[in-house]
Amino acid sequence: MATKILMPKLSDTMTEGVILKWLKKEGEKVKQGETLVEIESDKADMELEAYDSGILRKIMIPEGGKAEIGVPIAIIAEANEDISALLTDTTPAAQQIPKTETAKEASKSLPPSSQPASSIVADGRVIASPLAKRLATENKIELRAISGSGPQGRIIKRDVEPLLSGKKTLQFKPAVPIIRGGHRDVELSLIRKTIAIRMQESKQTVPHFYVTGEIDMEPAIAFREQLNTATNSKISFTDILVKAAAMTLMNHPSINATYLGNTTRQFGEAHIAVAVALDEGLVTPVLRNCEQKTILQINSELHDLAERARSRKLKPEEYQGATFTISNLGMFGVEDFVAIINPPEGAILAVGSIIEKPVVKKGQIIIGHTMKVTLSSDHRIIDGSIAARFLQDLKILIEKPVALML
Repeated sequence: MATKILMPKLSDTMTEGVILKWLKKEGEKVKQGETLVEIESDKADMELEAYDSGILRKIMIPEGGKAEIGVPIAIIAEANEDISALLTDTTPAAQQIPKTETAKEASKSLPPSSQPASSIVADGRVIASPLAKRLATENKIELRAISGSGPQGRIIKRDVEPLLSGKKTLQFKPAVPIIRGGHRDVELSLIRKTIAIRMQESKQTVPHFYVTGEIDMEPAIAFREQLNTATNSKISFTDILVKAAAMTLMNHPSINATYLGNTTRQFGEAHIAVAVALDEGLVTPVLRNCEQKTILQINSELHDLAERARSRKLKPEEYQGATFTISNLGMFGVEDFVAIINPPEGAILAVGSIIEKPVVKKGQIIIGHTMKVTLSSDHRIIDGSIAARFLQDLKILIEKPVALML
């Protein structure tokens, strides 16, 4: 019996998907459970397995095409089976993505450049397969300097493999600039579209307010150095913050909560999302039950999640179900900022950089290190005094970090 392969819903916010690569050609045999196609959702690049065994009789959405959820993208059937009725069952929701201007095309009207930019679209994103991204990340290879040989300039595994043995040395070259006085229209990626919708909805419907605190980071700096020396690890301040936030949330369930209209749902576990920056936007992989985990466990899990987020290999359950989010821009030299709440969560913590500056301790001016954090809260369920007490307790915990080991 013929089977239509439909565009699946790969995330809770996904409305459409892009066909990245067909792993089978028309006319080839397909086994049930065999990987059939790579699909780009608004959160990750996912592999779709075949529902049934048979012959891939028709590819309805080509590589580079996009389709809404539930739209047929292929047909699997027996070799001599009549599929004409299925072929006429088309929908306008399936379409071919207009070809985005590549940096190579844009350079025709710009000064000459040696950038091999066929794999970089106008908004600076690099088009690459999930495997190519993973290999590049693991081996610290700059994808922007590679010219892709896949469909529409897509960087694939064979483009990265020659660099793994050190045959070439690549240096990052910036994307082709826009000519002065000109402009360029850039199609939004699926990630960016989702961010735009959710952040607009959050800012328009959630009454935000912000509370900022400053933390003495000298004890945390010493604590981190001791951990890294004792464990031969690379513990980050984000790891420490995640643990500290989780422990603080256990004493502040009204912060670890979501608004449900007539009720507030408060959670007994700290599932903390950590914002990870991609070329296309932000994704927020979730660390589960952080209140039960050690800093070393958080470090290991966060490193794994961040690497797979950058290579777009997260599973749906790994970026859903957070109760609280931390966004850290300290590594970019940002002193302080405010973040927009990621619904349905009730709060998000924005973390700035550690600043060396004069501070007063015991009546003496000395050189110290401080860090500003800002809690954005949903005023429908959180009041200013509650947010202030949360930051107060978080500050106490970070300034006495030995408690994080208890």
